[in-house]
Amino acid sequence: MSTERIKHLRSMLLIHSYLYYQMDDPLISDEQWQVWAEELKILQKDGNITIGWYDKEFADWDGTTGVHLPGDKWVVRKALNLWSYANENR
Repeated sequence: MSTERIKHLRSMLLIHSYLYYQMDDPLISDEQWQVWAEELKILQKDGNITIGWYDKEFADWDGTTGVHLPGDKWVVRKALNLWSYANENR
């Protein structure tokens, strides 16, 4: 198990789910999101993985949707920063 890769995937899924569901302005395709979701599912195949990074939110992750993922302060800040950067360069 790669703890850093799991943390990275969880972060990307959190941020991009917020952009998709809350801001209605996705920066990646549904297909790309699904690739990351499936990779996380495989890495967490042994069930609930505890790494100290959104463990509860990704417990029993099946990769079907990110609609239930939180939009807490960290997620919102990262999503807005990424959205701003992307829109400056469009």
